[in-house]
Amino acid sequence: MHGELTFFEIGVPDSVRAQAFYGRLFGWEFPLTGEGDQVWIKTPGTKGGLHGQDAESRIAMYFSVDDIDAAVQEVRALGGTAEDACPEEPGFGRFSACTDDQGVRFGLHQAAR
Repeated sequence: MHGELTFFEIGVPDSVRAQAFYGRLFGWEFPLTGEGDQVWIKTPGTKGGLHGQDAESRIAMYFSVDDIDAAVQEVRALGGTAEDACPEEPGFGRFSACTDDQGVRFGLHQAAR
């Protein structure tokens, strides 16, 4: 596992409001993804995504792994929880939403091959 931060996602109740806030605060741009109110977050570094209608209002961080299926099994063996990895998203890779053994949320990301 690499463990580098590769992607982050912001879930908020109101996507348009969040775009105005973070756009003014950081100068980020928000190209459309073509899926509802989901947008990409264009930052100088790490890729990001933003979506609305999220009652939890959260920021999720995804960390790089070489083999997501093996990493999912390792999370579970260490007492955490991990969803089965999603199918490959063309040009972007595979993801798994996880929690550590104390319930802290994080994600795993295997880059596109």
